[in-house]
Amino acid sequence: MIKVFLSIVTKELLDFLRSWGLVVLVLYSFTLDVYIAGGGMQIEPRNVSVGYVDYTGGGISQKILSHLHEPEFLTPKMFLSQRELSKAIFNKEIMVGIIFDQEFEKNYRNKKEATIDVLLDATAASQSFTTLSYLQNIVLNFSKLNIPIDIDIHKLFNPNSDEHSFMALSELLSVITMLSILLPAIVFVREKEEGTWDIMLLMPINPKITILAKSFSQVIIIVAGVMITVGLVLFNGFNLPMNGSFLAFLLLTFFYAFTSAGIGLFIASVSKSMMQTAQLSMLIMMPLIFLSGAWTPVYAMHPILEKLSLLSPLRYYIEGCESIFFRGTDFVDLWHYFAGVLILGSILYWYGFRKIGKLF
Repeated sequence: MIKVFLSIVTKELLDFLRSWGLVVLVLYSFTLDVYIAGGGMQIEPRNVSVGYVDYTGGGISQKILSHLHEPEFLTPKMFLSQRELSKAIFNKEIMVGIIFDQEFEKNYRNKKEATIDVLLDATAASQSFTTLSYLQNIVLNFSKLNIPIDIDIHKLFNPNSDEHSFMALSELLSVITMLSILLPAIVFVREKEEGTWDIMLLMPINPKITILAKSFSQVIIIVAGVMITVGLVLFNGFNLPMNGSFLAFLLLTFFYAFTSAGIGLFIASVSKSMMQTAQLSMLIMMPLIFLSGAWTPVYAMHPILEKLSLLSPLRYYIEGCESIFFRGTDFVDLWHYFAGVLILGSILYWYGFRKIGKLF
C-alpha cells in the first residue's frame, strides 16, 4: 500500500515537472509575484502631486510648502483660485490641494486660530490620507506648540516600520491559498480533459489511496515553493525576521495546504474543464481572503463578518505565521492557530475527499 502510494506521488510530481506552463506559473507565484508585491506596493506617499492657492502672498505659507519635498512630494504647483485648484483635482492633475486664506498669516502672527483648507482626492484613499497625516505633522512641527508632554514611541514586532516585508509575507500567504486550491483541482480535472479518467477508474488501486496520493503530491509542491520563497525572497530580498520556529511555520503551512487541498477536491468533483476550475477557485478563494484579515484587520470588520471570519482557516494561518515571524511566539503557544487550521481543515478535506470519492 505504501509502495503504491509513493508510486502515485512520484508519478504526479513527474507530471508536474513535465507541465512547463504550470511549473512557470508556480515559480512565478512563489518568487516574482511575492517580490513585486513586497517591493512595488507603497503605503507611504511617493511622488504625490500637490497644488496650492495662496491668498496671503506671504512667507509663512511658503515656508510650510518648502517642507513638501521629494521623494514623498512633487514640487507644489501654484493655482490662482480655488476653482482652478478643484478643477485640477477633478481632472486628476493633482492629488492634494492646499488653500491658504487671506487671514491665515495675520491670524498666525497674532497667535489666533489660523486655518488651512486641504482638498484630497479620496479615490486614492491610502495615499491621500497618509499624505494628510504628513501635512499635519509638518504643520505641528512648524507651529512649535508648547505642550508639556513628551511622547516616547516604542515600535513592537516591526521596529523599522518596514511595510515591504509585511506585504511580501501577506502576498505569500495569498499565493499559498490560491495554489493549494488550484493545483489539487487541476490534477483531477486534467484527467477528465485528457480522457484518462475512465482508465484511472479501472486501475486495481483503492480510490482512497489515489485521492490521498494525488493531493499529497500537490502539498509537497506547495511546501517546496514556500521554502524557495522564504529563502530567496523573504530572507534575502526583504530581510524578514524569523523570530519564531521555522519548523513550526513549515508544519502549519503543511496542514493549511491540506486544508485548501480539500477545497480543491470539491472543485474538481464539480468541474468539467480547466476554465470551470479557475472560475470556481476564484469564487471560493476571494471570500476566504476577505474574511481572513489579510487585507482588512479582523477587528475592523462588521461584527457579523468578524464572527464569520472564525470559519476561515486562512485567518488562523495568517495570525499564526505573523506570530512566528514577527512576535517570536513559542511553539507551545501556537496551539490555537494549529487547532483552528486542523479542525476546519479536517472538515474541509473530509468533505472534498468524500465528494471526489463519489466519482470513483
